[in-house]
This record gives sequence, structure tokens and C-alpha cells, in this order.
Amino acid sequence: MSAFSAIGQEREVDQNEYTPGIEPQATWCPGCGDFGVLKALKGAMAELGKDPEEIMLVTGIGCSGKLSSYFESYGYHSIHGRSLPVARAAKLANPELTVIAAGGDGDGYGIGGNHFMHTARENHDMTYIVFNNEIFGLTKGQTSPTSPKGHKSKTQPEGSAKDPLRPLSLSLNAGASYVARTAAVNPNQAKEIIVEAIQHEGFSHVDFLTQCPTWNKDAKQYVPYVDIQQSEDYDFDIHDRREASEAMYETENALHDGKVLTGRYYVEENRKSYHREKIERGSMPEQPVAESYFDDSTEWARSYDFLDAHR
Repeated sequence: MSAFSAIGQEREVDQNEYTPGIEPQATWCPGCGDFGVLKALKGAMAELGKDPEEIMLVTGIGCSGKLSSYFESYGYHSIHGRSLPVARAAKLANPELTVIAAGGDGDGYGIGGNHFMHTARENHDMTYIVFNNEIFGLTKGQTSPTSPKGHKSKTQPEGSAKDPLRPLSLSLNAGASYVARTAAVNPNQAKEIIVEAIQHEGFSHVDFLTQCPTWNKDAKQYVPYVDIQQSEDYDFDIHDRREASEAMYETENALHDGKVLTGRYYVEENRKSYHREKIERGSMPEQPVAESYFDDSTEWARSYDFLDAHR
């Protein structure tokens, strides 16, 4: 049981508890896939029985950044591409929090790509949901890191000359210990994957295909989709890195050929999270920093106490 009264409670949670008391009018466009992320996240949290006060949701800039305004929990709206370092700090200070970071493909794979790579490498215990619509939506339709080669936009009127980034392969190679892809058009699978991602101890990356009918009409609705766990055409071991890598490569090629593959791609079990590694190496105290605020016997360290160590 944490020093925070809301953490560790076991109770049934109604999905409506994640809707803010004064619900803001959603400014996502009609038909936007972001509504699917919000619905899946609420459903997953209700299934897990998480109290809203047990959850920290950190968002970046873009259409995806509005998620924290429409979801009742602790929230932090960070600057462009910086949701992950803020989320990491929150998790390290209070490890009992359920920490979720969210961003778009431009926010997460472009501007915040460096943070994505190193958060995966370090295996921080959190879930990262990337709204992947293959376009910069909030800024009105510029080419993003996942836009397909040849895609025409305001910034690439003759068509993009660049190959798209491969988010699943990048995540695996960087060191994420849970990698999955789902889509707004597959709400049941999306909820199940988010539940698994949150339950997984370590860095969970969910590439969430979210259609943008306003600024990316080429991507349409990401349908029809194939659930690789339900199809007899795809049989690989999600615990085997090599087999997972091959499945990811096929999936990333297929998307731009009009075939949408979704599902779980890689799960690494029994790997310690960054927080656990730090404690076992003696470089982090067992008592979370956040709980020290509630301990009258704690002797507070100040920054000037550490200056001698750096001279």
C-alpha cells in the first residue's frame, strides 16, 4: 500500500469515472481516430480497476496532446516531443503510479525521437501510446516521419522523397520490451492491448493507427485490418526477437501496400525495469522520492550537499 491513499485500492471502477466532471467539448474532427484511443484507454483502465488518482497521463503537442484534457486523471501537457522525459521523471519519483505517455507520430517519432529511443533502451516501466496517422494533423497536413514515400502534402507538394520511418522495428531495436500495433477501427483489440501494455513491467510501446479524414485522406480508415494473432497466415513467436523482427518488417511493408496488420509483436519477460535495476545497483533508494514528503523522519538532501561530489 502506497503512502498515497488512492494507490493500491481494489474496487470496481466505472468507465465514466474517467470522464472529467466538467467535460470539455472535444475539438477532434468528426471521424478522427483519436476518439478510438480515448475510448480504448477508458475501457482498459476500467478493466484494470485503476482509480483515476492512480494514473498519470503525460501528453505532447498535436491532436494527440488533447487526450489529457478529455481523460480524468493526473495529467501533464508537455512541450513538443517531450512527453517521455516528463513521464519518466513521474514514474521514478512515484513508481506506484500507472504512467502513460501519449503523442503523435510527428511528436513521438520525429521531434521526440531521441527520447523514444532512449526510454525504450532503458526499459522504463510505462506505456507509450503513439497516435500514428502518418501526417502532422494539428498544424494542417504536413508530411510526418511515417508518411509513405511519394505522399504529397503542403511541405512535399511533389511527393515525399523519403522512406517512412518503421516504428515497430525502431522500437524493437531500441530495446522496448513490449511492442504492439492496433487501430482505432479495432476497438476490442485496442483495449486488450492497452491492458496488456499497462500490466507489462517495462517499456510498452503501442503504435496506434488513427485515421485522419481531414488531412490524410490517402490513409482512409485503415481497413480492412488483419489481427495477426487471429489469422492462420501469421505464425511467429512473440517472445523470439528474430521472429518478431521479421513479422514487424512484413507489417510495415504491408501497410503502404494497403494491407493493415495489427496485434502483439514482441514481449520480453523477466527483464528488469530501469527503476528496479537502479535500486539493485544501489543508485536509487528503496523508498520512492514522492513518499518521502509524507515521512517526518526523512532528512532532506539539498542540491548544495552534492556539490563536493562533482568537483
